Amino acid sequence: MDNLTKLNLDDYKPLRDVVFENLREAIVEGKLNPGQRLMEVQLAEQLGVSRTPVREAIRKLELEGLVVMLPRKGAYVANMSLKDIIDVLEIRATLEGLASSLAAERINPENIKELEKIAKEFEESAKSSDVDALLKKDVEFHECIFKSTNNKKLHQLINSLWEQVYRFRETYIADYETVKNIIDEHKAIVDAIKKGDNELAKKYAKEHIEKAENFMIERTVNNKEI
Repeated sequence: MDNLTKLNLDDYKPLRDVVFENLREAIVEGKLNPGQRLMEVQLAEQLGVSRTPVREAIRKLELEGLVVMLPRKGAYVANMSLKDIIDVLEIRATLEGLASSLAAERINPENIKELEKIAKEFEESAKSSDVDALLKKDVEFHECIFKSTNNKKLHQLINSLWEQVYRFRETYIADYETVKNIIDEHKAIVDAIKKGDNELAKKYAKEHIEKAENFMIERTVNNKEI
């Protein structure tokens, strides 16, 4: 928990929301590790807040599947098995397909330009093998598609699933062959959305996520760490 720092409080957000977002980010980015116990007192001290917003944040994180509560033991950062990851990716594949389909119908010219720009920046990041930049641009790429659906509920649902598997995506995106494939997959999705072909956009987006699922399975079969 030493990776946490005192919060810069946002006057426009309730304290419980600021604490929740900070802890969620710490879990997603691996600052709080799977299996690590979450001690309310320690977290409150490090974040510079009382125990109440920390307790509320932990309960909310449990609802999102990022934290588990063990009887008589307390709260722990959730561990995810291969089955858990596959379950999330199966749902994501369907929802990402829907999002790309809706984007093909609803995207505006400004967002098309933004999507093309991000895809190009992802490709540029691949040339320098900058994994952090690749992860950032991949998130931006999908966020642009979600935004273009004009469906906030779908956007929130997909983001919740993304957070559950975010820390495993570094393994996937750090693989050289994977990155080359992602560049091509992004281009195919962009072209389909740009043409307004919702069925093709759905197909390419669904396959994009299914390939990540297959990668995870293959690594496990080959006894490699996820």
